[in-house]
Amino acid sequence: MNTENKKLKLPLEGLAGLKENFSTDAISGFIVFLLALPLSLGIAKASEFPPIMGLVSAIIGGLVVSFFMGSRLTIKGPAAGLIVIVAGAVNEFGGGETGWHLALGAMVVSGVIQILFGVFKLGKLADFFPLSAIHGMLAAIGIIIIAKQIPILLDINPALLKGKSPLELLASIPHFIMHMDPKATLVGLVSFSIMMIWPLLDSPIKKIPAPLMVLLFAIPAELMLDFQTTEPAYALVHIGNLLENIKINVDFGGFAHTGIFIKYVIMFALVGSLESLLTVKAIDMLDPFKRKSNTNKDLIAIGIGNTLSAILGGLPMISEVARSSSNVSNGAKTRWANFFHGFFILAFVLLASHLIELIPNTALAAMLITVGIKLAHPREFIHTFKIGKEQLAIFLVTIFFTLFEDLLVGIAAGMILKLIIHAYHGAPILALFKAPVIVSFTDNEYLVEIDKAAVFSNFLGIKSKLEAIPPGFKVVIDLKNTKLVDHSVMESLHNFEREYTEHGGTVSIVGHEEHEPASSHAFAARRKK
Repeated sequence: MNTENKKLKLPLEGLAGLKENFSTDAISGFIVFLLALPLSLGIAKASEFPPIMGLVSAIIGGLVVSFFMGSRLTIKGPAAGLIVIVAGAVNEFGGGETGWHLALGAMVVSGVIQILFGVFKLGKLADFFPLSAIHGMLAAIGIIIIAKQIPILLDINPALLKGKSPLELLASIPHFIMHMDPKATLVGLVSFSIMMIWPLLDSPIKKIPAPLMVLLFAIPAELMLDFQTTEPAYALVHIGNLLENIKINVDFGGFAHTGIFIKYVIMFALVGSLESLLTVKAIDMLDPFKRKSNTNKDLIAIGIGNTLSAILGGLPMISEVARSSSNVSNGAKTRWANFFHGFFILAFVLLASHLIELIPNTALAAMLITVGIKLAHPREFIHTFKIGKEQLAIFLVTIFFTLFEDLLVGIAAGMILKLIIHAYHGAPILALFKAPVIVSFTDNEYLVEIDKAAVFSNFLGIKSKLEAIPPGFKVVIDLKNTKLVDHSVMESLHNFEREYTEHGGTVSIVGHEEHEPASSHAFAARRKK
């Protein structure tokens, strides 16, 4: 595999790359545009933003961020994972247009903080958080998206949903079903069926994005059922004119609500950066050329995009995983694919915005519910349980506190529980935050000896030592002096092994033979017997 990778000629960058890879990047960008257009509208609407602002964010993510980003194949745009935070900010700042303008102020500040994250080389941020807590946070976001979109799928009056928590919305489903709109719900249910069945097809037609197939069904169905005259105004998307909406929309009056303002600045910066970094790592693994992204540069690019987007009224953007995966699978070679996706969205909005206003909101809700199902799928619970019961406990605690409080409290609760579990299993308190690491070099071999404990909260120090090792050598990572190695570190060490081996070196992880694994999973936590 490595030999094949070395034979692959790396695509050129910049204008030379545009000329060399024009056709592949333009085609991939067009396919991603078909996927991104309806999702960006749905995400904006679910976030309590004007729907057109989802497109503004995607346009900026493509046309502007492409020139700064540190990853080659990721697609930048609004993400379902931030719906909960954005909608929460709008509502806590007063709701409606006022809440939208004030939420933008917190987004601008968080965008500047993301730029500083990159400047101060905090691209390793994702390694500080336990993986089970991150996955628990994403699963909770999925549950919240499902809860908020089911009544929209049933075409319930949005005014009836105001102020209801996700759990209250789920409890109200029987009531919503009794008051659903049959015509609009039918369009939504067929759209949902398309979204769920499409990935399971074994046919070349599967290459057409499922959201596009939904639109090819939903728009003609809406015209045939005459939504324009028989359905309430909230049944269809309304976006208005792009040029009339592009102006300075940000309002920093939210500073007056200090506690709320600070909370959402932290959540936008933290969760947005985490999701972006995790996507960049995942897409690097899919890159056929095995190029390694510059995560710090990518954070700066995301921060620039978010700052500009928030000033103009757009949603926060991240490196979005579904669109990025589609970009890779459709043969994209360089950053220009992301640029083209933004270009095609801009062209469509300017030339065919009237078609967007024919989209039923129930169809957009169907798309978002499938995103929520992916985030909170039962296999996520099963996978976490297979890694270990303790990981499942952290996962569930994160979900619980996220649903009953918010994302910050949820991920903090997951981290605190993990630290308590580590201390209970004998990890020295001081070693939870700094692990003694000795690196020695003899006979063309690097020996990395980790002492006391190797856990999520001290891994940044371990990782910096590993990354300082030049490529092409034999590396032995010795864990015999550790009392505990947690799941996050085990997975991170295996990722280091894979990446280092791809660049011509070898890695051996030894010394954990006397440790007892929490399960049979390769990445299970291990503690000394």
